[in-house]
This record gives sequence, structure tokens and C-alpha cells, in this order.
Amino acid sequence: MTIDPADRVTAPRLDNQDSALFGQTPSQTVGPFFHYGLPWKGGADLVGKSDMGARPELFPEDHYVLNLSSPTGTPEGEVIEVAGRVIDGHGEIVSDAMIELWQANAAGRYASDDDTREAVPRDPHFVGFGRASTDADGVYRFRTIRPGRVPGPGNSLQAPHLALSVFGRGLIKRLATRLYFADGEGNDVDPILNAVPEARRGTLVAERKGDGSWWLDIILKGDNETVFFDL
Repeated sequence: MTIDPADRVTAPRLDNQDSALFGQTPSQTVGPFFHYGLPWKGGADLVGKSDMGARPELFPEDHYVLNLSSPTGTPEGEVIEVAGRVIDGHGEIVSDAMIELWQANAAGRYASDDDTREAVPRDPHFVGFGRASTDADGVYRFRTIRPGRVPGPGNSLQAPHLALSVFGRGLIKRLATRLYFADGEGNDVDPILNAVPEARRGTLVAERKGDGSWWLDIILKGDNETVFFDL
């Protein structure tokens, strides 16, 4: 027997694509998976071959098997360590954030095809990018090269700095900030730093500690909140 298509009854399609079942897909803030899912072994060590960056205590031993990065050589410039705590609006440390770093090399050139300045040498052994988890005490840490000065708006010259991004729970998008050095050449004329109200510039300036490391806390909200830049 042949069934006339007009006589067929089509049942409503109720599957996992039907909004009648589930309604609007719920939104969700980023994290807290960033601090262990995205940093990698050695991701915070831009000059050597250590496992800085990831949190091995968060992985079963048999899962912590990613290879370390393989440096092609020793980058030029002064090796430094930068660190600091990430602190939330209640003054509590944030132990599950991730910090991303982007910077120029010691000569002031980025490892990017967008930087076409032939007069400034590239460093084939320096990528200028890294990621670090905050540890159980809320501390991020990088080993890198002290950067040189790079061009700024209006043919100006920027002071040496690191571009930092913060990822973590409760953040809809990354927070972009900078780390300058307290003794940095050109801090007084840097066009970006000087666009910040003088009373708040200190939230971007790292101080040198007794062990030689540069320290800058990142405060997400509240008193002495870090200056964050619109992207």
C-alpha cells in the first residue's frame, strides 16, 4: 500500500537541538580550568628548560607527561625573574588564575612578522610569549629577558615593559595590563604610563626584591586596583 505524503503526520523533532527542551544555552564565566588546562611545562620559562608555568600537583603523575619546550639557544640580554600575587576584590589570593605574557626582546623587537623594523635585530632564540599558573599562594612567576624599548604613539619611545593578561574565574574576558620596572629607562616619558593618573601609576611598576626578582601584585578590584586597559 502506498501512503500519500499528505496523509503523513510529522511528529515534532525533540532532540538536543530543540530549544523547546532546553531553552537558551546558559552563559558561563571563564575558568577555573585555565590554571591547569592551558599553561604547559616550561611555559613560564622563556630562557631555559625548566617546568615553570604549569601546576604538576594538579595532575596525576602519569598524566604529567608533556614534553618541555626545546630552546634553540640562549637568548641575548639580562635574565630576570618577575613574580607577584593575584588578589581579588576581597583581598584574598587567587590560586587558580593564569597570567599570559608578551614582550619584546632585549633589543626592543617583537618575535612577530608585524614588527618589520630591519634596523632592530630579532633574536632567533627568544619567542617573547609565555603562560604561568598562579600557585597555591596566588603567585605567578616568569623567567625571561629584560626587554628593550619599543616605538610608541607619535614616534615616541616606550619604556621597557611586559604586556600581561589575566584569565580566571568570574572574568568574562581577559584583563590586559602592563608591568614596568621601577628603574626603567624612559618611565617618565612613556606615553602609555603617563596616560594613567599619577596616583595609579604605581600599580603598574614592579619593584626589585632582595633576591633580585621583580615583584608586582595584580589586584583585580578594590583599593589599589591594578590599572587595566581596554582592548
